[in-house]
Amino acid sequence: MSEATTALAPLVLNIQYTKDLSFEVPNAPAIYTILRSAPQVNINLDVQVRKIQEDQTVFEVTLAARAEATLPPAAAANGSTEEKPMVVFIADIAYSGIFTLNGVPENQQEPILLVECPRLLFPFARNILADVTRDGGFPPVMLGPIDFVGLWQSRVAQMAPTVANA
Repeated sequence: MSEATTALAPLVLNIQYTKDLSFEVPNAPAIYTILRSAPQVNINLDVQVRKIQEDQTVFEVTLAARAEATLPPAAAANGSTEEKPMVVFIADIAYSGIFTLNGVPENQQEPILLVECPRLLFPFARNILADVTRDGGFPPVMLGPIDFVGLWQSRVAQMAPTVANA
C-alpha cells in the first residue's frame, strides 16, 4: 500500500445516535378537537461540542432541535379570555455523533466541529423530528435547510469582543 492509501481521513464519523428524544401534547385530547389548521411552529436549534478525552481529537457533536407548536389565542380561545397561545405539541431531539479529527490543526477544528459535523447529522435529526410529529397526529415538522456556516459565524461574532468604530 502506498502512503496515500493509508492516510487517515481528516474527519471520521465513528457513530451517530439519538441521545435524547421527547414529544409531548400537553393539551391532549382537547387539542385534536379544536385544531383546524396547521399550528405555528417555532424552531430552536443549537450545536454543542464536547471533547471525549483530553489527549485525543475525538468529539461528541450534538445537534439539538426544539419544535414548539402553538395556536394563536384567538384560535385557541373557545370562549376563554386567555391571552397566551395554546401549546399544541413540543418535540425535542438531541442527535449526536462521535467524530474523530485526524491531523487537523487546532485552529481549524472549530469550523469543522460546528459546521461540517452538524451538516452530516442534520438529515437524520430532520427525519426523526418529522416522523415523531407525524406519528403524534400532526402535520410533520419538516426543517428547511440550515445555514450552519451562518450559525457558526454569528456565534463567533457574539463571542468576539465588540470593537467601537473609530
